Amino acid sequence: MEVKIRIGQKKSISGDWWKTDCLRNPFSYRGGTVTPSFVEIIRRHIKRSDFRPATKSELARELGIASHDRAEFRRALRQMEQAGELVCGKRSRYAPPSKFEGGKQWLLGTIFFPANEKRRHGFFRPDTDELERPELRHLEGDLFVPGRYTATAMHGDRVAVKLAKKPAPRWHRHVKGRRERIDEDNETLEAQVVEVVERANSRIVGTFQQHGRYAHLLPDHRSLPSVFNLEGALLGARNGDKVIGEFVSWDSPHLPPKSRIVEVIGRPDAPGVDILTVIHRYGLPLSFPEAVVREAEKLPDSVEDGEEIARREDWRDREVFTIDPEDAKDFDDAIFVHEFHPDEGGGWELAVHIADVSHYVAPGSALDKEAKKRGNSVYLADRVLPMLPEKLSNGLCSLKPDVDRLTHAVVMRFDGEARQTSARFVSAVIRSRRRYTYEEAIARLNLSHREIDHLEPEEASLGHHLKRAWELARRLRRKRFEAGALDLDFPEVRAVLDEKGRAVDVKRSEYDESHQLIEEFMLAANEAVARETKNAQVPSIYRVHEDPDPDKLYEFSFQAGGYGYQTGDVTIRAELQKVLRAIRGKPEEHSLKIALLKSLKRAAYSAEPLGHYGLAKLNYTHFTSPIRRYADLVVHRVLRRLVTTRAGGEAGPTPSQGRLAEIAKHISETERVAADAEQETQRMKLIEYLIRVSGEDRGRAFDGVVYDVRPIGAFVELTDLLIKGLIRKDDLPNDRYRFDSARNRLVASYGKFQLAVGHRVKVRVARVDRVRGFVDFVLV
Repeated sequence: MEVKIRIGQKKSISGDWWKTDCLRNPFSYRGGTVTPSFVEIIRRHIKRSDFRPATKSELARELGIASHDRAEFRRALRQMEQAGELVCGKRSRYAPPSKFEGGKQWLLGTIFFPANEKRRHGFFRPDTDELERPELRHLEGDLFVPGRYTATAMHGDRVAVKLAKKPAPRWHRHVKGRRERIDEDNETLEAQVVEVVERANSRIVGTFQQHGRYAHLLPDHRSLPSVFNLEGALLGARNGDKVIGEFVSWDSPHLPPKSRIVEVIGRPDAPGVDILTVIHRYGLPLSFPEAVVREAEKLPDSVEDGEEIARREDWRDREVFTIDPEDAKDFDDAIFVHEFHPDEGGGWELAVHIADVSHYVAPGSALDKEAKKRGNSVYLADRVLPMLPEKLSNGLCSLKPDVDRLTHAVVMRFDGEARQTSARFVSAVIRSRRRYTYEEAIARLNLSHREIDHLEPEEASLGHHLKRAWELARRLRRKRFEAGALDLDFPEVRAVLDEKGRAVDVKRSEYDESHQLIEEFMLAANEAVARETKNAQVPSIYRVHEDPDPDKLYEFSFQAGGYGYQTGDVTIRAELQKVLRAIRGKPEEHSLKIALLKSLKRAAYSAEPLGHYGLAKLNYTHFTSPIRRYADLVVHRVLRRLVTTRAGGEAGPTPSQGRLAEIAKHISETERVAADAEQETQRMKLIEYLIRVSGEDRGRAFDGVVYDVRPIGAFVELTDLLIKGLIRKDDLPNDRYRFDSARNRLVASYGKFQLAVGHRVKVRVARVDRVRGFVDFVLV
């Protein structure tokens, strides 16, 4: 009998181990062809000294797995993962599990280093499943990692650690009974890194420096090691250039890590380089893969499929319209509101039409895979990095006026008290009548019905429609806050850029009735969809916001007290709402709302309907923005399958509960990355504007509010620009100052001068560190 191996291995595996395996396992003998055990192949491969964490596809390519064996190969991976022989880490990369020491398994998790601490210490966050370990049953927060035990781990790396008891301070030996108590205290545990399982930073963005023969990369990320030694070609980089380095190795914690330059971004003061630096630092994509572009190009330019239109509910004769920001290009939601006559029972019908992206983006397609990888669109200060190509995001799926567009709609009925009495979900076709900007919408809402009557007939009709819509939205908003929702909306300040990307002005956007109108209708649609999928018990994705930690809320209460506000038990929603009402319109409103947001848990995506604390909703999901959020696209598919199967039709499969949990975790992560990048570019441009206006008018003063006081000085937020900075103690008027921690203030040794939380001040710019984003102010 001829024996063959059906695997074209690129890396040889020595020995005849596969023959023995086949004799043991008759299932691996198939019609005269011997297939070696995939488990053993993978097991030997991951023990190689040059092995690096890899995805399923990368492992298959490295091992030369034939396409017809991929399913069996994936089963072997799952088997090894369940047996604990493999660990699936970030970016779905597999690596060997942690080893054993004395019969005790090491912990797996992620290590973080505080910025500007020069690696003096780190913090270890165990994986969720590791928290079930007995030794961690009382763990709250992260484990401390002393600097001498961080090894060669870098910020964000996935690591294996062992636990150890913190050494007791010398004075403990003199305290009776302390030694016995410390052994029972879980807080005395610390983590020590024993292995780096997976690197989080394969690319490092920073500044190039060369001294003679030696070249270095100084990372922008302040939690990374302060310097990387460069090897290989320098690609023409000059001192001070912004460059991208690729991580090579780090052999000893006593030596700098090594990297090589892969791209020179440019001079730091060149137009656009600042934003490009942020894009590369966060690993954001600048272009779409060729396969995605080709797939998008095959899509039609307009909605012309008569058969598809015929099977949908036709809303083209209805007065559907959109409200979006002035600079928006993708319009993914449109609304229609009808008020019923009292003879018809009164109340309203609200239709929320959402661009039907799922009609064009098929599961598993190149478009779908890229959208899932990106997770969401990213809105930077000078550009948008879309989740979908422009042909979809700004074209075929954008609900522009006067053109046919396919939508997935939620049609809800409300009674006279704005209680929802029914909801139905339909595939529709619309033709938007009008595109309002928020500024145009609020201008119409501020008109009386008599003033609207004097407009052109179509504008007058739409104006009355807006007033009708606001009446429903106003009642929905009131009911939401009566249920305990928190008012965490505040003005937004964005830099206005010229054609070269320079900050030339700022724009303040107030959260007025036009914004509130759209928000309430989107919330109602999201809630209706979440309730439908939850009650049907079908796997789906939900937007969740878990209850906060009471200790964090008490910290916020202390901060609010620093501004002179009396707070009760802030773990009770009514007390939090009372504080939010009290600060409304005050200079410190923004600072305190940010402080409250920091005390709450971060909203995320989950395959479990855990509810939303901030919105006071038991059922909530994201359905209304499939152009820019992958979660919404998934929920569209889930809802369509549910509706179609109920009607007796056939629909394609949707992901399982386990797969949805993986997707939810991934898109929660991409959302956080996008939010951090967006905030960084906006702050960067606002600081650029601050430098510009301060240079033009050196004596210019800005109004601000002190929001925190530390021994180093008083932290101030500018009232108009919402930029934070520091008044250093050394820059205060000639005197000696002491820090009063009990009252959170700086007090002059002579005289009555003091700076405390809540004080309103006038300041001017003293100095700016653009690289680190720090601003120092001095009192005027």
